[in-house]
Amino acid sequence: MDSSRTVDDLVGLLGAWSAGDGALYRRLADSLRTLIDEGSLVPGERLPSERVLASALRVSRTTVVSAYDLLRSEGVFDSRQGSGTRVSDRIAPVRSDGWAANGVGQFMYRNLIQKDAGLISATCMNTPAMPGFAEVVRESLDDIGPLLDEGTYYPQGLPALRRAIADFYSDRGLPTVADQIVVTTGAHQAIALVAQLYLRKGSPVVVEDPGFAGCLDLMSDRGARFVPVPLDDQGIDINGVRRAVDEHAPHLLYTMPSYHNPTGTMMSVARRRELGELSARTGTPILEDAAYTGVRHPQEPPPLAAYALRGAEVISVDSLSKVAWAGLRVGWLRAPVEMAVRLSRRKLLADLAGPQLDQIVAVRLLADYDRIARERSERLAAAMDHMEGLLRRDLPDWRWKRPDGGAALWVELPGIDSRAFTQVALCHGLELVPGSLMSASPIGPFDRHFRLPVAFDAAEREEVVWRLSRAWRELDRHGPVGAPIPLVV
Repeated sequence: MDSSRTVDDLVGLLGAWSAGDGALYRRLADSLRTLIDEGSLVPGERLPSERVLASALRVSRTTVVSAYDLLRSEGVFDSRQGSGTRVSDRIAPVRSDGWAANGVGQFMYRNLIQKDAGLISATCMNTPAMPGFAEVVRESLDDIGPLLDEGTYYPQGLPALRRAIADFYSDRGLPTVADQIVVTTGAHQAIALVAQLYLRKGSPVVVEDPGFAGCLDLMSDRGARFVPVPLDDQGIDINGVRRAVDEHAPHLLYTMPSYHNPTGTMMSVARRRELGELSARTGTPILEDAAYTGVRHPQEPPPLAAYALRGAEVISVDSLSKVAWAGLRVGWLRAPVEMAVRLSRRKLLADLAGPQLDQIVAVRLLADYDRIARERSERLAAAMDHMEGLLRRDLPDWRWKRPDGGAALWVELPGIDSRAFTQVALCHGLELVPGSLMSASPIGPFDRHFRLPVAFDAAEREEVVWRLSRAWRELDRHGPVGAPIPLVV
C-alpha cells in the first residue's frame, strides 16, 4: 500500500493525545497504537517524519523519535531507507474506525466517546436542561396512557407532534400542514436523511464558508463535492451562489440562515428572498438548517422557506436540543409533501421510528416554546457578555465580532495558525476546534480562527479563559510552528 498520512490529518486523528499520565512519548505511542487498533491508520500507511510531526504537535523531536522507536521495537512500525516510517504490513487489517470517510467529525466528537479526565472540551455546545424541564417530563407521563395499548410505530413521527410542529411554522409566517413534517432523532439525523436522498458520489453541494464541520461530514460521507461560497454581514454571498449554480448545477445548497454556525450571522430578509427565488428559477434544492440557536435576535425573520416562490424546493430542519436540553434528541424536517414521504422512507430504514415518550415531551415543550427560547437566550446573552469580558481582560489582542446570535464566538488569532494554538491548548487541558476544520475551502481562509462556545457555567468560563491565556503566553513566548520547539512535559 503506497499511501501517506498528512501531518494535519494525523494531528486531527490524535485529538487530545497529550492528556493523561506517564511520559509524553508513551502517551503519543499509545495514541498512535490506538489509531492502528481501531482502523484509522492501516498497514503500509506512511507516517510523517519525526521532525514534521514534532513541529505540528508542538513537542520536542525527541518525544516523537522515542514514540516511533517504541512502536518499531513492538513491530508496529517499520522504517525503510528512503521510504520513511510506515505502519507495519505485518499488522492484521482491521475494520473501519466507524468515522465518516475523509471527515472531521472524529476531531470534534471523539471526546463524547472517549472521556479524558481533566480535559475541558470546547468542541461541542453545552445545553443543560432549562429549569422546570423535569416537571414537564413528569407531566408528559399523563399523555402516554392512550398510546400504551397501540403497540405501533410512527416512522414520520407522533401525529400530535407533527401537528404541533406544523403549527410552530404556521405561527412564524410559514403555513404548514402535518404531512410536510418528519420527526427525527435530532437535527443531525434530519440532515443525514437529506444527504442520503439527494447526494451520491461527486454530487456538487454549495455550502457556506466557513460552515459546520459535523454536517459537512454527513455530506462528505455521501461523496459530495463542495462548492464553498463566502459569507458577508447578510449571510451567504448571493452573487457567489448565482455563479456556483450557473457553473456547477448543484444537487443541493446547504445554508444556516438563523443562526450561522460558527459565525452567528443572521441572514437578512432580502437574502432569504433572493435564495427562495433562485431555488424556484433554477430548481436547486435548498437545505435550511435552523438548529443552531441560543442568543436570539429580537427581529428574527421567518424561516427561509417562507420566502420560497412556487416551485422552489426548500427543506427546513430544526430541533429542541439547543433550546430545551441537549439530551432531548428530538428534531424534525419540513419539506414539500412528496419529499417528506421519501424522507420518511429513509427514516424508516434508519430506525423504524423515534421514541414516543421523547416526542410526547416535545409536544408539551412546543406549547411553551417562545418562553423557553427567550429564557435560554437571556442566559446565553449573559454568558456571552461574561466570556467577552474575560477575553478583553486577559487576551486583548484577539479579535472577534459580536455574533447576531448563537452560542459561540468566532475568534481570530493575530498572526498565528489556530492549528498550532489548539495543539498548545491541548497540553493545557483544553480542546478546541481550529477554523481550518470548519471550512470546505482548499485555500485555508480561516486558518487563524477557532470557535469558542460560551455555554459553560461562570466558573468554567473563568477556567477556560485561564487555560487559553496560559496556552497563548506559551505560544507567544516560543513562536509559531516552525520556530525552535520547546520540550513539553
